[in-house]
Formats: sequence, structure tokens, C-alpha cells
Amino acid sequence: MNLREAEDGKEYIIREIKTDDEELNSFLFSLGCYSGETITVVRHMKNGCVVAIKDGRYSIDNQLAEAIIV
Repeated sequence: MNLREAEDGKEYIIREIKTDDEELNSFLFSLGCYSGETITVVRHMKNGCVVAIKDGRYSIDNQLAEAIIV
């Protein structure tokens, strides 16, 4: 399941980052988004979602949300 299919307010463990784009992978890693890390979908929006990773909240678009497998 990817983050677009995840429930609001529920904590998940990231299983995989599914992308061949090295720049996108590096960006997600800089946010603390990598395999084994916990992530919470705070709220879904039309063009993406707000997620909480570690001590930060980030707005990510649908392309990023689909690349994060939980």
C-alpha cells in the first residue's frame, strides 16, 4: 500500500521507497523518509498529503505519496 491509500492519523512503517529517480530518493532521504522509519499521514488533500516524519510535518505531492510504500 502507498501513502495515497493510507488512513489519516494512522502511523505506518515505511517498507520501501519505490522510485528509479535518484534525485527524488535523495530528497525523501533528506526528510528522514527511508525504509524502517515511521510515518504518519496527517491529512489527505486533493494534490497530495501532509505527513509527519520524526519531528517534522511535510506537504508532499501525489507522486511522492505513491513512491512511499508502507
